[in-house]
Amino acid sequence: MDLLSDILDSLSLQGQFYFSTCFSGPWSIGVPTHPAAIRFHYALQGECYVRAGDARPVHLRQGDMVLIPAGASHAISDTPERKPVELETVLQDAGYTGTGTLIIGEGCEHAATQLMCGHFSFADGSDHPLLRSLPDIIHVSASLRSSTFWLDEALRLMARQMADANPGSMAVVRRMSEIIFIETVRSSASQSPELAGLMEALSDPRISRAIAAMHRDVASHWTVEALASEAAMSRSRFAARFQELVGCGPLTYLAEWRLQKARGMLREGRISVQEVAGRIGYQSPAAFTRAFANMFGESPSSFRARPAA
Repeated sequence: MDLLSDILDSLSLQGQFYFSTCFSGPWSIGVPTHPAAIRFHYALQGECYVRAGDARPVHLRQGDMVLIPAGASHAISDTPERKPVELETVLQDAGYTGTGTLIIGEGCEHAATQLMCGHFSFADGSDHPLLRSLPDIIHVSASLRSSTFWLDEALRLMARQMADANPGSMAVVRRMSEIIFIETVRSSASQSPELAGLMEALSDPRISRAIAAMHRDVASHWTVEALASEAAMSRSRFAARFQELVGCGPLTYLAEWRLQKARGMLREGRISVQEVAGRIGYQSPAAFTRAFANMFGESPSSFRARPAA
């Protein structure tokens, strides 16, 4: 089983492109918080600086990309110290209608910096150790690209699609951005010890077997002993190694994964709450309802009734 693909499919990864930019002259933009998105900025031309929280500004050069997980507010500017202007104000001042290129300064023919901006979204309420392990900012630099063939090729193709503007090019850009997210996560483990641990867990021949067993048969009445047997490890060694790599215990992981799968089933709205409870391993619909409410702050019935579901 390809565990990373299974995780991202269950969380409903989607790439979204929202605009390209041409910036010249002094400029600095403050991008507001958007908790449900992982934003990205890809430098097609020139350079800029990206600041998120208290982290040191990232110098983005041509061909570089930066990801801002958890939708954190951040600033993009031509110099690292320039005070940002809120994005909404910039859009209003530029007369940007939501289509075409966002232009600041003298136009694209004189632009010092051109960016492609978008975000990655997941299904409402998505949570997983993978998302929690991402660092505050991920920098895809030239050196990282040169050592990761598929990531480099995907970024080049996305840039060509933007330049050609052929019919269907935006659909290609959105799908390429999803590939880029996967390749970035796989190649950026060195930027976060938590992410490095999780990626090791997904490839570890023993721990990954236990995770795959939970994913394959989520309704089974798994115990730590049974999962340790899947991993061909002693109970104590398996539990300690799982906690070290994944960041939570195996039964905590199982409980969270069950509820994420349940949320997906409820979103589709084809089966009853009782059936969902049984399919993810709850013998009692009442116990399932309590667990769901504790994790998401609402009952399964309430979630399914919402238009967003």
